Amino acid sequence: MSRVEQFERIRREHRDEGLSIRELARRHQVHRRTVRQALECAVPPARKTPEREAPALGGHEAVIRGWLVEDQAAPSKQRHTARRVWQRLRDEHGAVVAESTVRGFVAQVRAELACDVTRVTVPQAHQPGEEAEVDFGEFRAEVAGVGVRLWLFVMRLSWSGRGFALAFAHQAQEAFFEGHVRAFAHFGGVPAGRIRYDNLKPAVTRILLGRDRVENERFIALRGHYGFDSFFCQPGAKGAHEKGGVEGEVGRFRRAHLVPVPRVAGLEELNQLLAAKLAADDARQIAHRAETVGQAFMVEQARLHPLPAEPFDPARLLSAKVDAKARVCVLQSWYSVPVRLASRRVAVRLGAHQLEVLDPSSGRVVAVHRRSLHKHTQDLVLDHYLEVLARKPGALSGSTALAQARQQGVFTSQHEAFWAQARRAHGDAAGTRALVEVLLLHRQLPADAVGAGIQAALKIGSTNPELVAVEARRLQEAPLAPVVPIEQALARYERPTPALDGYDSLLAQPATIIDLGASR
Repeated sequence: MSRVEQFERIRREHRDEGLSIRELARRHQVHRRTVRQALECAVPPARKTPEREAPALGGHEAVIRGWLVEDQAAPSKQRHTARRVWQRLRDEHGAVVAESTVRGFVAQVRAELACDVTRVTVPQAHQPGEEAEVDFGEFRAEVAGVGVRLWLFVMRLSWSGRGFALAFAHQAQEAFFEGHVRAFAHFGGVPAGRIRYDNLKPAVTRILLGRDRVENERFIALRGHYGFDSFFCQPGAKGAHEKGGVEGEVGRFRRAHLVPVPRVAGLEELNQLLAAKLAADDARQIAHRAETVGQAFMVEQARLHPLPAEPFDPARLLSAKVDAKARVCVLQSWYSVPVRLASRRVAVRLGAHQLEVLDPSSGRVVAVHRRSLHKHTQDLVLDHYLEVLARKPGALSGSTALAQARQQGVFTSQHEAFWAQARRAHGDAAGTRALVEVLLLHRQLPADAVGAGIQAALKIGSTNPELVAVEARRLQEAPLAPVVPIEQALARYERPTPALDGYDSLLAQPATIIDLGASR
């Protein structure tokens, strides 16, 4: 048992059986400190020496059965005879066994294969909230005008039939994990039983005999974090029927929502479209069910296990060296970093859709890039090269970073006008340095404020970066309420001068005398 599997069992027994730390330590024969580590995090702390597992050895019967199964796809005149099977066992595996024994077992296996009942499927009954299935499906899309091959991660709840779909540019481990995290958040819970899988590389390191698998330790950590069980289907066509629900869901979703071929600007837009399609699917009915998928899910959601307090981190931590052009190479694509990190080794958090570069001294994120959909591409940020462009202003006009900034709309027409006027006034080198000083203001001030400062300076015919900074800060620090002149403020309280005309009319009326004695 690996350390990650042991941590998973400790967390499961603590959650399901309510065992104490002392009892868990006694049962697993570990220190109580190890139990506390397992309860705190599903991923064990790093060890000084890596774990190594010895390869598993199969029996002779499994080897013979494998040869005879492979023979079904071989030409009929080039299949194993019982004598050839015995010879291969003796020569290749050093088996000491009688030929008659091999002949009898070969006849038994051939009789089983001739009457192959494994092709018969048995209807299955699923309990609400107990089981789900996961698979990747391939599809094509046009992203930013370029046709690309993408992958659809699909998780389907077996009882209600409610599905979750997310598009990725690959089937890498980080996409596999992020698909789980997003799917569990979409369902608002975790299946209480098991999840069925193919033998995907992000989950399975090696396939052994039968159902035994050497699982990826990061996948074991994901499973321990959310508390579900995994079930791996048989390889190839033999196991295709074992998760037929999600196989059919991938095909249905592809036919219903990905025809015609989607044309989008990016993966974010595509996934927003998929989310809208998923919401519409809640109104559909499966086969002869009386309720819709959304109504069935309302019943199933109450049976799901609650989500952990924090989601699992699907990102993969890599190490890369920055080259002389202030770039790191990640999976054959290049991404820029600040020039001060040139020739240094940095850490990279690689996610399914973006990557982050961390400063080696402070651990802070110093660069964030959208993950490239193609290999051998460059994603460069102009801001990363400003320090070197201040010393080498002639390199700006032909730089790849400037071309990408123009294409993305980061380098606007206001910057172009300032640069052109500055070069006319001060020459190419000095004018470019003035532009670099203006571009450095974007690190401290909003883009709108800097743009307004550029317009204010150009309006008076100035290309002084200090004037741009003063105007940008003034606009940023302007009071929220408008300044009202004192004359306008006092005008609100002006009143007309009082008059005595009303009193004069009262004096003109005759006086009325009241006889108090008569009233008595």
